[in-house]
Amino acid sequence: MAELPIPDLPPARCSGRFTISTLLGMEEGASCDSAQPTQLSGSTLCTRTFGYNTVDVVPAYEHYANSKGVGDPRKGRPSLADLHSILKPEPGRLHPAVCDPQHSNGLPEAGPEPGLEEAEGEPGGASVAEPVRFGWVKGVMIRCMLNIWGVILYLRLPWITAQAGIALTWLIILMSVTVTTITGLSISAISTNGKVKSGGTYFLISRSLGPELGGSIGLIFAFANAVAVAMHTVGFAETVRDLLQEHNSLIVDPINDIRIIGVVTVTVLLGISLAGMEWEAKAQILFFLVILVSFINYLVGTVIPASAEKQAKGFFSYRADIFAQNFVPNWRGPEGSFFGLFSIFFPSATGILAGANISGDLKDPAVAIPKGTLMAIFWTTVSYLVLSATIGACVVRDASGSLNDSVAVGSPGCEGLACGFGWNFSACAQRQSCRYGLSNYYQSMSMVSGFGPLITAGIFGATLSSALACLVSAPKVFQCLCRDQLYPLIGFFGKGYGRNSEPIRGYMLTYVIAIGFILIAELNAIAPIISNFFLCSYALINFSCFHASITNSPGWRPSFRYYSKWAALFGAAVSVVIMFLLTWWAALIAFGIVIFLLGYVLYKKPDVNWGSSMQASSYNMALNYSVGLSEVDEHIKNYRPQCLVLTGPPNFRPALVDFVGTFTKNLSLMLCGNVLIGPRKQKMPESRLTADGHAKWLMKRKIKAFYTDVVAEDLRSGVQMLLQAAGLGKMRPNILVLGYKRDWRTASPQSLEDYVGILHDAFDFKYGVCLMRMKEGLNVSRVLQAYVNPTFEAAEHPENGTGSRAAPSSVNSSALAGEQQASTIFQSEQGKKTIDIYWLFDDGGLTLLIPYLLGRKKRWGKCKIRVFVGGQINRMDEERKAIVSLLSKFRLGFHEVHILPDINQKPRPEHIKRFDDLIAPFRLNDGFKDEATVNEMRQGCPWKISDEEVDKNRAKSLRQVRLNEILLDYSRDAALIAITPPIGRKGRCPSALYMAWLETLSQDLRPPVILTRGNQENVLTFYCQ
Repeated sequence: MAELPIPDLPPARCSGRFTISTLLGMEEGASCDSAQPTQLSGSTLCTRTFGYNTVDVVPAYEHYANSKGVGDPRKGRPSLADLHSILKPEPGRLHPAVCDPQHSNGLPEAGPEPGLEEAEGEPGGASVAEPVRFGWVKGVMIRCMLNIWGVILYLRLPWITAQAGIALTWLIILMSVTVTTITGLSISAISTNGKVKSGGTYFLISRSLGPELGGSIGLIFAFANAVAVAMHTVGFAETVRDLLQEHNSLIVDPINDIRIIGVVTVTVLLGISLAGMEWEAKAQILFFLVILVSFINYLVGTVIPASAEKQAKGFFSYRADIFAQNFVPNWRGPEGSFFGLFSIFFPSATGILAGANISGDLKDPAVAIPKGTLMAIFWTTVSYLVLSATIGACVVRDASGSLNDSVAVGSPGCEGLACGFGWNFSACAQRQSCRYGLSNYYQSMSMVSGFGPLITAGIFGATLSSALACLVSAPKVFQCLCRDQLYPLIGFFGKGYGRNSEPIRGYMLTYVIAIGFILIAELNAIAPIISNFFLCSYALINFSCFHASITNSPGWRPSFRYYSKWAALFGAAVSVVIMFLLTWWAALIAFGIVIFLLGYVLYKKPDVNWGSSMQASSYNMALNYSVGLSEVDEHIKNYRPQCLVLTGPPNFRPALVDFVGTFTKNLSLMLCGNVLIGPRKQKMPESRLTADGHAKWLMKRKIKAFYTDVVAEDLRSGVQMLLQAAGLGKMRPNILVLGYKRDWRTASPQSLEDYVGILHDAFDFKYGVCLMRMKEGLNVSRVLQAYVNPTFEAAEHPENGTGSRAAPSSVNSSALAGEQQASTIFQSEQGKKTIDIYWLFDDGGLTLLIPYLLGRKKRWGKCKIRVFVGGQINRMDEERKAIVSLLSKFRLGFHEVHILPDINQKPRPEHIKRFDDLIAPFRLNDGFKDEATVNEMRQGCPWKISDEEVDKNRAKSLRQVRLNEILLDYSRDAALIAITPPIGRKGRCPSALYMAWLETLSQDLRPPVILTRGNQENVLTFYCQ
């Protein structure tokens, strides 16, 4: 096991868990028997578990607080290394536990330590005053009821009842409430699936669906709330203006009076908000009481016997025949249709998010939001149904308001229901000129009530409370959005002040927006857009609940169980339908803004990780497709070059990464493999530290690839692990890509043997092989001045005496992702150069396929592809036609074919001598001795070349020398050279001889050289089945 050094730790407090320093001086497993006192007797060490001294700790809240990513270290809980590795104490490093007597009850705390929950990981800090927190009644139910109730309750519901009748009015109410109830259930489920912080609707959607949809809806929802402040304030100002007009007391003129009253009102509301949430809550309670009194006043008025004036206006107290007549619809005017009235009423059912929007100011959001929201929906629904039924049973549809229209009961010529009550409204009803009655008089509630001014006070309370709720909601939502920094230039408004972290800057911005729309004083065009923004939020909340449920993520565990994923999907669909029913053009505008903001966040890709259901959905889709792919039989037509690229750290060989990334992007699998050579206990921490940084480096370079590493004792065994274990199901590599070993002549003989052995291993595992050589080399780690792993170009870096390079003890993974990106030839436009393919041996077509895929990319699209094949001088035309015919059947678009008849010509003498000099240091010089003697001489140096092997392979060696001459003649100015390399027979071709062939074949060439050899199985076909 690894030895774990103990850091210098301060004295530990007994806060519900053990520290390593507390336990080093004791033997794990010792008993806590008080009869046998130890050095820890009298402390709370044993009582922190269950009477057993161990490094392990009992479950506690703080071990799970603020957990974000999988594997995040938690404060207080010992790491796996603490439990699994050997503890190696150093002298003078032990500290006794300093135990707090008040924490010695022997039980873990039920909640977090003071300040832990809200400090968000910031150590220390001065104690601050406890922020104001609200319960479910004051914080959610009352706030939602006030926001749901509005002027429609007082001014439009009686008129809707007259038009649609009591039955259809109830249907309209219940349809609206169905949508809001389903949304309320979805909110309840989402808000109970983990700790809810400030940010309300935006927080719920963004943490569930992710920053893309959450950010877009958060921005427009905050803006809609800001404009809604102006809407409700203008509604209040118009009511006051009408009262002034009745008494001939206008300040200036009707339009400017609305502006003056509106600005003064919103300024007063701002002052209440800035005074703090406590004062705002008191104002809301006052408004709530005013509305309750006005509602009771109305109900009392319905049972008071009607006076002559009220009867003239159509009020006759409760009558069964009035109820019967008003039970059925009587459509009138342009809005006289079911969906027309539904679109008018539906905004009065919204407002259910008012409580959720101040989630950061609630004592327990997980309890308060579900309970308060659903109770608010229930009681407001009851109030709407009661009002519709009672006023429909008391007031006739048409009345003149004239006392002169009273007649004796049963008078001839009198038509209508009122005739039975002694009133004749036939004349105005026939001319449709009646001023009173449910169908004509919007102030019917005020007329029916016991004291009319209380209804006016109720209207004031409803408008002002809604304006105040929106004035508080908009900055709270916007503040959370600003702190997440999803959009530029808004971070300034994220700062909070005071013990409740009040968004004062957000309040001022909301105030300015509200003032701007109040000064317009014409909100008829804006109002539908605001309703659609709220409906958009409802749709996304419902979809969030559905999506989180359907992904089956283990993290979706809401404590609120009374929801249905299918009901949530239905609620989302209905919300979208209602958006278009209300105002189709406003719905299109809302969707356009959401899509634009969504596209921006998708483009910017903010660095946030909230464990959204989109992440869970991505995993589900990948898993299902991967499993499904395993059931599909492979076919040559669907062959894809899936590459295992031995990059080492990918940032060390950017050219190799860019080359493979170019032809695999959006096409096939690319896996960057790294072998960490050394003891496992030393290299495993390094692997954990750097893996994330390498993956981020690839993403920053826009390379669609995976990164994986293995720890091994030597390079070859590590690559063997990767060759066997890399990939998943059918998504497994079939090509090994690696850099050419430039230093093979000076490297240690064992590294040479390992390198060639890796190529043999790849062929044994049925891999194709692709070697890349560039004149300037591939490894840029010296430029980066970063730590190095033993890989394929060891000569470029000094080695220590053990054959492996020294490396720093730690690596900053964020520095890997943030380092300056090196540019390579594969990132630039190639122009009108050539890609030269030397298809010398039939390897199944891989030598052709990779250049073809490269040529499909934009940067290489202008390059002309030339194919060179070997042939005989007396059959050049026939062989060329045969190859052209074959290529045309492959549909690769290669039309320029060259036959090389002089491959077998003897090379120049100076080039032959250069080859002989190249292999000279690696020869055994055995003088053609027998095989047994040669094997004895080769003991311990299997890479050396016997004289017999030189002689047997002479023709093959000279062919590589001649091919290099041909490459220099034909392809000196090419953009890329792809060539089929020779294969060295395993056990018969020493590694030094094989590397000499590759060296000779590719030396002195300016363009990048790709030595590609397939596994002798077809990767191209000209059949369609």
